[in-house]
Amino acid sequence: MAQSALAAPALLLHGGNLPGGESVSAADTLQERLAFDVHRPQYHFLPKANWVNDPNGPIFWKGYCHLFYQYSSTIFPQGPKYWGHARSKDMVHWEHLPMALAPTPGGPDKDGCWSGSAFINEGVPTLIYTGVLPQVQCLATSDDDMTTWKKFSGNPVVGSPPDEPAVTGFRDPSIWREDDSWLMTVGAGFQGKGGAVFLYSSRNLAHWDYLGPLFTAPPFERRDSARMPKYEPIGAGDMWECPDFFPLGQKHVLLVSSQGRVHYFVGTYSHRKFLAETQGLIDGCGLHYASKTFADGRGRRILWGWIREGRSKAAQNSAGWSGAISLPRVLSLASDGTLRMEPLPELAQLRGRRHRIMNSEVTGLLPVSGVRGSSLEIQLTLDPGEAKECGITVRRSPDAAEETVISYNAATQDIVLSGAHSSLSPEAIGGTYRTPLSLQSGELLRLTVFLDASVVEVFANGQACLTGRTYPTRSDSLEVGVFSREGRARVKSLEAFEMKAISRDRLTK
Repeated sequence: MAQSALAAPALLLHGGNLPGGESVSAADTLQERLAFDVHRPQYHFLPKANWVNDPNGPIFWKGYCHLFYQYSSTIFPQGPKYWGHARSKDMVHWEHLPMALAPTPGGPDKDGCWSGSAFINEGVPTLIYTGVLPQVQCLATSDDDMTTWKKFSGNPVVGSPPDEPAVTGFRDPSIWREDDSWLMTVGAGFQGKGGAVFLYSSRNLAHWDYLGPLFTAPPFERRDSARMPKYEPIGAGDMWECPDFFPLGQKHVLLVSSQGRVHYFVGTYSHRKFLAETQGLIDGCGLHYASKTFADGRGRRILWGWIREGRSKAAQNSAGWSGAISLPRVLSLASDGTLRMEPLPELAQLRGRRHRIMNSEVTGLLPVSGVRGSSLEIQLTLDPGEAKECGITVRRSPDAAEETVISYNAATQDIVLSGAHSSLSPEAIGGTYRTPLSLQSGELLRLTVFLDASVVEVFANGQACLTGRTYPTRSDSLEVGVFSREGRARVKSLEAFEMKAISRDRLTK
């Protein structure tokens, strides 16, 4: 489970009772506020209110994609974590189901049910997850439609980390079947050395044998310890959260979350060891975290992530909600062994009215007439020409006092998402994020940009992704423009679609 800092007053769940049983008297007020909140996404998945973080245990079962997620009925300070649960026929429209897991008083998960995975064992839906404190691994099973869950009486099935020196953490299990055994990875690391994924095996899911590290690596970036007031394993790169290990094409892929971002390794798996050959980022922005994948009913490998907020804790508390689940991405491998990511094609069913421009030269800013809004999909094909920088501005006010900028920098060969001027609110935390994108001579820049209220998701040439948050204060911060700097570029095509909401009231029912 991805960890978070705790502070400030709490806000309770709207409607009915909290998971703990206490009633909520301000239900209507909060529900109305959420329904009219202009920063609350309309087609990304969220719980009905409050806090969401890691996607957990996505699985395809009997015609449905089931998505679990880390949920808390308070924002700051956060209460213990539950497993929320929803299902979908198309991964676009969702049906909320009862909470799958709640802490058991006096049990090994008394302080929270943290992240894990779902799988099918001899026809029985099964979850494996981390209980805290201390961090241990637990099992639960369900009835056939996954609406009622029962915890294993022998929990925890793994009661402590292995006897390794200086282990920094022990959580977020992932599981698969191999020959006549179940194999399980657990996120971990070693102080001063970097991250690790521990590997376990079991014949019956109740008793597990430690096989050693599946893979280890040093920190992704070295940070000045003198500037860190207190040692923190994730920030130091000595702890890997949310490992996800799976076959893709002729290779295997390992995802880990550490130092604020999700990293991937592609390589070969043999004799229960993983050898990495290439590596990269799932997303260049630290606001996309804790990625988790599953194979859908068509055999596609689908990735989800937690979209963090980019505003103050006080603003999140005041809003009554925090976080969202990313749009689903379809993964594949490029010929050079790197990971490719494209938005799920089923999202196209949300497209409404279309706007289009073709073959337009760009010198400076080219406003896109007729295209404006906070709920859009934009597909831009741009010839960078001799421009040193080119791209698109969204959520732009007429005087550019507020705007979010997505650009390609030819000199650094980066895709950049700048939220430095995305909001005039002092509660917004604007940032600039970048991720590598190397275009060959004559290659076109192909951007797909999803705007959904405060969420921006960018796909670039199937190779790079950036996820940002934008909280404009002005009602006219809706314009779109294409731009070039220090040279001409050319719009080969731009298609923009007004996107439909997946519920009437921003509650994503």
